[in-house]
Amino acid sequence: MNIPTAPSPARTVDTLLTRYAESHRHRSNEIIHCICVPAIMLSLLGLLWSLYPALALAASLAALLYYLALSPAFAVGMALMAAMMLLLLYALPHSMILPLSLIIFVVAWIGQFIGHKIEGKKPSFFDDLRFLLIGPLFVLAFLYRRLRLKF
Repeated sequence: MNIPTAPSPARTVDTLLTRYAESHRHRSNEIIHCICVPAIMLSLLGLLWSLYPALALAASLAALLYYLALSPAFAVGMALMAAMMLLLLYALPHSMILPLSLIIFVVAWIGQFIGHKIEGKKPSFFDDLRFLLIGPLFVLAFLYRRLRLKF
């Protein structure tokens, strides 16, 4: 006897990435995001680091808990990315971190909005603030696909 089964529900991370991708289809916008999203992440960690390095670490750990809930494979990649960024901040002279982070933050957001102007669609986070944390996963998904890693 063949018992019909309900289709398996989509993972939350897959749904979020699909929704995020809806406003990131133009190749130029994708390239801009692959540069600017990590730059924004670095600049945010830098701004927190300039206040107190433990804040940058705490924010990284909080984000990693969210990523772990979404996908252990993505959490590993984000942990590596965050660790590299925190090591870079540790290596920089403390007096450089705040001005450099501010410049990167402003320039990267200008890039993001140029990408969305090219795309013709508003940034996803205007509809759902979770997309501020999904942007880095969108970039990481590109890398994972290139390396043929499962997520």
